[in-house]
Amino acid sequence: MTPRDLRILITNDDGIEAPGIRWLARALAHAEYDVVVAAPLSESSGSSASMTAVVQDGKIVSEPREIQGAKNIPAYGVAASPAYIVLLALREAFGPPPNLVVSGINRGANAGAAVVHSGTVGATLTASHAGLRGLAVSLDVLTPAQATAASGGAAIDALHKADEEKHHWASGAELAVRMLPTLLHTPPGTVFNLNVPDLHVDGIRGLKQASLARFGQVQMSIAEAGDGYVRTAVQAAEEELDPGTDLAALADNFAVVTPLRAPHEDTAIRINVDGIRIQTPAI
Repeated sequence: MTPRDLRILITNDDGIEAPGIRWLARALAHAEYDVVVAAPLSESSGSSASMTAVVQDGKIVSEPREIQGAKNIPAYGVAASPAYIVLLALREAFGPPPNLVVSGINRGANAGAAVVHSGTVGATLTASHAGLRGLAVSLDVLTPAQATAASGGAAIDALHKADEEKHHWASGAELAVRMLPTLLHTPPGTVFNLNVPDLHVDGIRGLKQASLARFGQVQMSIAEAGDGYVRTAVQAAEEELDPGTDLAALADNFAVVTPLRAPHEDTAIRINVDGIRIQTPAI
């Protein structure tokens, strides 16, 4: 299969106007893949694999958009979560259905056990559930100072206020293109979660495969709980990094990839259903 034979849906959870998706779309199109972009009209970080959309008169809002520097790439802003957008694409909402889904480039790493909350990763796991391969791409632009910046949503707010173009989106895009041939040789339904340091590609020490860390890059706490409200705060995770994990590799300036699979049953657990009485009141 040549790149031109492979139709790729590009989506994200940062929104259609985010810089990462522009760099990713241009890089994949330059590599001669058949690409279509469909991404949320607004910020959808933390949406996981949720199926949410804005419906008006029974219709999901979808607007044609133009990718800066790549007017020939079909693109759509959709009032829906990334995972829902994948489902729409599979139902041919944006032309022929994709063979593969690439999600990103996300603002900030999606690493550790916290990937379960990521809309970037959630889109690819939705593709995996349908038997498609997926690649989630994230750029580690979040610094400890930004992560500990104030109150609820502070990590995202700080990233939005940062100078977007100073980040090394090109590094994430280049590594994504290089990763695809390997992904295509894996079983259908495989997802690669790729995290890239915010460095010029020449400054990245290499590529490692690693396991998910036990925790995410940032953690939430309750800053204040009052009458009718809760104010949250985010801060950099303080746990010691375990060797061989994705966060440890990122901290050492390595790009890191972790293969993922969509949720499936845990065959190691056997439940004694015969011992659970369902026809008498439990209380």
